[in-house]
Amino acid sequence: MKAIVLTSFGGPDCFELRELPTPVPHAGQVLVRVHATSINPLDYQVRRGDYPDLVQLPAITGHDVSSVIDAVGPGVTSFSPGDEVWYTPQIFDGPGSYAEYHLAAEGIVGKKPASLSHLEAASLSLAGGTAWEALTVRAALRVGESVLVHGGAGGVGHVAIQLAKAIGARVFTTVRENNFAFARSMGADVLIDYEKEDYVDAVMRETGGRGVDVVFDTIGGITLSRSPGALAQLGRVVTIVDMAQPQNLVQAWGKNASYHFVFTRQNRGKLDELSALIARGQLRPHVGAVYALADIALAHARLERPNNGLQGKIAIAVAPLATD
Repeated sequence: MKAIVLTSFGGPDCFELRELPTPVPHAGQVLVRVHATSINPLDYQVRRGDYPDLVQLPAITGHDVSSVIDAVGPGVTSFSPGDEVWYTPQIFDGPGSYAEYHLAAEGIVGKKPASLSHLEAASLSLAGGTAWEALTVRAALRVGESVLVHGGAGGVGHVAIQLAKAIGARVFTTVRENNFAFARSMGADVLIDYEKEDYVDAVMRETGGRGVDVVFDTIGGITLSRSPGALAQLGRVVTIVDMAQPQNLVQAWGKNASYHFVFTRQNRGKLDELSALIARGQLRPHVGAVYALADIALAHARLERPNNGLQGKIAIAVAPLATD
C-alpha cells in the first residue's frame, strides 16, 4: 500500500511517500480501504515535533478516516466487508490515516452517514467528535443558554456552531468580516469581527452585561485569560488548545468559572450522535479545499499559513473515487 511517512520532525518537507505492506486484521480489528482523510491542527503539531515522546519515528500520522471495510478479524460482529465506515484512529497509539489501508479496533468505528461523501465524512470525524465532547459532555450546554465560539470559520468552530444551534443555544462567534456570511450560514446569531472589535466588549453589549454561559476556545493564545471577561457567573470555559503561554485566571475566580481541557476520546457513541444530527439536517461539514494523498505537504503548509482563506476543513482524497 502507499503511505505518507513522517521521517523526522520539522516542516512539511519531512513527509515521504512510501510503499509498505498492507496490514492484516487481528481479533477485534477491521482493515479498511481508506477513501479520504483530512488535515487538522493536531496533524501539523505532531509533524513539527510538539509531542516527541508520544510519536515514534518513522510514523504514519493522520487522524480522520472515511473508508470501506476490506476485511475483518476474528470476533468482529458489527461490520462486514463492503460496509462504509468512518472514525478517528486512536491518537498516539499506532499508525494513522495517511495511507491506503488502516487497521482499527471495532469499538471506535461507526457506520458512515449515507448522506455524506467520503471527503465530507473524513472532514468531520475528529472535528465533530471534539466539538461534541467539548459542548455536550464537558460544558453541558443546555437549551436557552448562550455560547461564544472562538474561530467559528475553522474546522472545529464551524461544527461547534451547528451543534450549539441543534442544542438550542444562542451562538456568538469571532470571525473575520469576510467570513460573516459563512458563519451565519452555519447558524451563528452574533458575529464579532475580532480584528475590528474587542470580543469581550461585544459580548457584554449584546448580553446586557450578563455575559455568555459557555466560551469554547479553538484558537489559543491568551484566550483563557481574557474569556472570563465575557463570561456569566458560574460560566464554563472549554478549550481544545494546549497552553503555550502562562494564563492569568484571577478574573475566572471572580466569576466562579469552571475550566475544561479537552483531548477528545475515540468511541463509536459520539459518531452515532453526530450521525443522528446529520440525518436530521442539523449538521453538515464544510470542505474548503481538497488535496491528493501525495500532496499532504502542500495541505499542511496551507493549513499552517496565517490568513489562509480557508473555511471549514481541508480534505485529502486517498482513493481515486473519494468524492463518491
